[in-house]
Amino acid sequence: MRCMYCRGTMEWNVSSFHIDREGHNLTLDKIPAWVCNQCGESFFEESEVELIQDIIYSIEERTEKFGKAA
Repeated sequence: MRCMYCRGTMEWNVSSFHIDREGHNLTLDKIPAWVCNQCGESFFEESEVELIQDIIYSIEERTEKFGKAA
């Protein structure tokens, strides 16, 4: 597989994922992903994306109460 950005070789490895949303920061380390050995760009498979989305939605539901308290 080739990187869509630099055309480097993608290798199965791990990568981190970070998101800032509504004043909350989430960082997940060591998520299985295709990682470019040239530029470091990551590509997550559908199953990993679904798990990341599930985590984000769960956190959003649980942190809604913070917004109501302000």
